[in-house]
Amino acid sequence: MLSIVTYQQSHFDGVRLLWHEAFPSDPPWNAAELAIPAKLKIQPDLLLVAADGRLVVGSIMAGYDGHRGWLYALAVLQSHQRQGVGAALVREAETRLSAMGCTKINLQVRSSNTAVVRFYQSLGYDIEERVSMGKRIQQ
Repeated sequence: MLSIVTYQQSHFDGVRLLWHEAFPSDPPWNAAELAIPAKLKIQPDLLLVAADGRLVVGSIMAGYDGHRGWLYALAVLQSHQRQGVGAALVREAETRLSAMGCTKINLQVRSSNTAVVRFYQSLGYDIEERVSMGKRIQQ
């Protein structure tokens, strides 16, 4: 039975393996060993896991800065895709963001990833005319 829960340390190995499958080309700074501890310092209730019994089958991170909400790193095991897991994770993240007062959620998808673009469109997200910019700050 599928459940969507707040991340617990016992989920770490499952999330790490999930991210390796879902994001094989991610840069090292997105690795679970770095990203999860950082997320747990800020809004840990917005790191969610989809579990089928003890098996981690999906995860999503969200954030809210008081102005906009963001969705990050939605991942579902290939063996559990197209079964509503991703949609359930997004809905729970939306619910938690809304409870915080969030009225607009943003996310980024690589333009070449048309299947994921279609997935988010099926959940009511629209492509917006924006230029995404970023800067990595050295620590």
